[in-house]
Amino acid sequence: VCDRLDGYIKIRENKMLKIRLKRLGAKKAPTYRIIVINSTTKREGRPVQELGHYNPKTKVMKLDLAAAQEWVKKGAQPTETVAYLIKNCNEDGTLNYKKNETVKLSKKAQAKKEVNEYKKSVKDAYKPIRKENTSKILNALKSRNKEEIKQAKEKYIKDRDAYLDQLKITKKEAKRRAIEIMGEVGIPLPEKRFRQYPFEFSGGMRQRIVIAIALTAAPEILICDEPRTALDVTIQAQILELIKKIQKERHISCIFITHDLGVVANMADRVAVMYAGKIVECGTAEEIFYDPKHPYTWALLASIPDIDSKERLEAIPGTPPDMIYPPKGDAFALRSKYAMKIDFEQEPPMFKISDTHYAATWLLHPDAPKVKMPKIVETRIKNALKESKVKKKEGAPNDGE
Repeated sequence: VCDRLDGYIKIRENKMLKIRLKRLGAKKAPTYRIIVINSTTKREGRPVQELGHYNPKTKVMKLDLAAAQEWVKKGAQPTETVAYLIKNCNEDGTLNYKKNETVKLSKKAQAKKEVNEYKKSVKDAYKPIRKENTSKILNALKSRNKEEIKQAKEKYIKDRDAYLDQLKITKKEAKRRAIEIMGEVGIPLPEKRFRQYPFEFSGGMRQRIVIAIALTAAPEILICDEPRTALDVTIQAQILELIKKIQKERHISCIFITHDLGVVANMADRVAVMYAGKIVECGTAEEIFYDPKHPYTWALLASIPDIDSKERLEAIPGTPPDMIYPPKGDAFALRSKYAMKIDFEQEPPMFKISDTHYAATWLLHPDAPKVKMPKIVETRIKNALKESKVKKKEGAPNDGE
C-alpha cells in the first residue's frame, strides 16, 4: 500500500488511516508529508494535521511524535489509529513498513514481493555455481587441455541457461515447451491443437492437457485424484497407460487416489486404505490384496463383483459418519459386524503386522478374539493366487506388476 502516492494504510482489522502524500524536493530524492485527512477538522475550519514524513525508497515513515501526541490529546479523529502508530514506532519516530506485520499489501504488491524473493533465492543459489564453473574454465585454460576446456565451457553454458530459464522464459520458448509436453502426453498434431479452445477437445484429450499442465513444473510427485472420472472404458485404459509411461520416463513418484480397486492392483506398489479421513491400513499391494487385516478392507474386497466367486456380494451396511461430529472410538465400528466394546470407546492405534504392513484395528490386539476374514474374501484371494501362479508359469505379468 505504501508504494502508492495516495490511499489507505491498513493498521489493523477494520481500521484504516487515510493519508495524502505530497511531494517535496527534487524528483531524484522525493520525500512526502504524511497528512491526516479529517472531515471533522475541515468542517470546524481548523488546518489539516501533519503527522510526519514518508520516504518511498526506504519505505520508512517518520512520525512527528510531539505533533501526533498533541493530536491525540485534542481528541480529534482518528485518535485510536494515531495512538496505535505512536505506540508501535521507534524512539526516533520511525516506523518501517517492511518489518511491520500490521500492514497488508495489495495483491499486486504481494505478488511482486514474492517474485522478487524468488529471484533473489535463484541468484543466491547460482552465485557459487558460477564461481565454481569459472574457476574450472580458468584451470582448464592454464592446463591448455582442449577436452577439459570444452567440457568446462559446456558445463558453464548449461548452468547459465538453466539459471536464466528460472528467472525468465520467452514466449517463444514457452510455446515450444508447451507443444513438446502436449506431444509427450499423446496429443495428436500439437502445433495445431495449441491454438484451439477446450470445447474443441474430447474428454480424454482434456484429461491429457491437465496432465501436461502438471508436468510443465517438472514435479517429483504426480498426484492423480480420480483421473478416469467421466471417461469411457477405452480412454480410461489409455490414461492409465499414459501415467505409467510418464512415471517410467521421468522417474517420478505417483500418488493415485481412486475408489477402483482394480486400478489400485494394476498401478500401485504400496497401498493405503482410508476411511473417514484417516488411514486404517497400509502395506504393499500384495499384502493389502492377499493378506488384508482391517474389517473395512475386507468389506471393500467383498463388495466388488467377481467372475469366479459364487457367494452373494456383501454390501457395507449403514452410511459413512458425519465428520462435523466425528464418532468416538473407531469410525468404522457402527458399520462393522466385528466391532467390540472398545471400538466405541477408544480409537485403535496402528498395529504392526510386518515391516511394511500396518492396520488400525483392535482385532490385532493380543487380547482380542481371533476372527477370520469373510469366506468370500478368502475365496477370492485363493482364486487370485491360482491365477497369479498360472500367469507366472506362462511368463505373463500379473495385475500387480
